[in-house]
Amino acid sequence: MEHTRKYNIAAAWAQGGQVKVVEEGFADGLVTSLQFDEKFIVVGCDNHRIEVFDTNTGHKVRTLTGHEGGVWALQFMGGTSQDPERTLVSGGCDRDVRVWDLNTGRLRHVLSGHTSTVRCIKMKDKEIAVTAARDATLRAWDIRNGNLLHVFLGHQSSVKCLDIADDLIVSGSYDSTARIWDLTTGQCRHVLVGHLSHIYAIVTDGYRVVTGSHESHIRVWSVETGQCLATLYGHTSLVGQLQLSGNVLASGGSDGWLRIWDLQRYECVQQISAHDNSVTCLQFDDRRLVSAGNDGRIKLWDMKQGKLIRTLTQPSKTVWKIQFTETKAVVLMQRRRSPEAEGAKTVMEIHNFDFGN
Repeated sequence: MEHTRKYNIAAAWAQGGQVKVVEEGFADGLVTSLQFDEKFIVVGCDNHRIEVFDTNTGHKVRTLTGHEGGVWALQFMGGTSQDPERTLVSGGCDRDVRVWDLNTGRLRHVLSGHTSTVRCIKMKDKEIAVTAARDATLRAWDIRNGNLLHVFLGHQSSVKCLDIADDLIVSGSYDSTARIWDLTTGQCRHVLVGHLSHIYAIVTDGYRVVTGSHESHIRVWSVETGQCLATLYGHTSLVGQLQLSGNVLASGGSDGWLRIWDLQRYECVQQISAHDNSVTCLQFDDRRLVSAGNDGRIKLWDMKQGKLIRTLTQPSKTVWKIQFTETKAVVLMQRRRSPEAEGAKTVMEIHNFDFGN
């Protein structure tokens, strides 16, 4: 039975799943952040609002209000059968970090301390969250009781990206350096020096750190020594999208290209001319890669062969965000209202690939 279900899911990905289109529930505003699980889709917007939808029906559950500026980052955790509680952390232009009970919408804590826009948030678990801001600092918080654990000082300019692996934090900044921090002690372990321009993307698996920057190449670093292990050349402009899984790295650039790298050999194994403009989103698993671009297109690729399987949806004016699991994909776009009407509206599509049961 399970084998048949997997086959049917793969076929639905290739041919097209069941699509729910959600056009209501968004006040005017651009979408900055997206995350979903089997129960909730959570969308952060620059109009100060966080919109929560039911993943299965697409119906609006609630709006979380309280931020006094655009919401630029969010993450939630939890929601297993053993632990149904879901904790959401959000931040943005008002400099405050907010901790919510996502199941009820109740605000638990307002965490103050950043002096400029909060750009990124990562949760280690449902007890600790790390935030990074334009004020050049990172902060670690105990989100159970709302206490500040550490302030990470050292960057000289806005922190653009961060990632966490166990007790390791990595951050990339507009000061052209990346840093490796110890979450337990709050100390900086290594400063990664070598990029000549802004760092836009960073990922780590706890052993390696990979950074993408404005000057078009990618660097791979050792967590243990802080040394640069390799420089990956091929993109011709800013590298703003990275994902690392095992020894496979996928990168997306402002040149519209996707590249898939083997990090054992530091070789590019696929190069895909994907979009007419910047790659703005990418995500892959062991079978497929989904990419979105500034050309308003969302494309599904075969991970092993680098071939286009299909275009996931009709072209839009702007693709805000995409995210997928094995059985679902959520897409947030801006579509023109109609040929006659002025302006554009935010539309969400929920693609279901597991409908044979």
